[in-house]
Amino acid sequence: MDITQAPAAKKRELPPLMTLTDAAVDRLRRLYASAEHGKLLRISVGTKGCSGMSYEMGWVEEPSAADEIVKSHDLTVLVDRKATLFLIGTVMDYREDKLTSGFTFENPNEKGRCGCGESFHV
Repeated sequence: MDITQAPAAKKRELPPLMTLTDAAVDRLRRLYASAEHGKLLRISVGTKGCSGMSYEMGWVEEPSAADEIVKSHDLTVLVDRKATLFLIGTVMDYREDKLTSGFTFENPNEKGRCGCGESFHV
């Protein structure tokens, strides 16, 4: 037996970069079909708030070389490549209640959030 060759290690499957709930898909479909027709949503992470990081979203005409392309259902969402390590496994949702509505992120990498919920840290 040749001891210089170790058996190949099994590669651990990574979770998807991001998934979208049905509510997020429905809301994005409406946005893509109306006010933001012909544009794509780009998600990134910026520095903000008391915990240090925040989710940022903006509309772009086309993907850049620095974007990861996430396909969920029949939709495309872009993720800034610099944000991928912070977002692996994140679930994007859309919620509405009596006072607010908006996209939310359930991120397994978060270690905590500030009191107002504006920022997070990993």
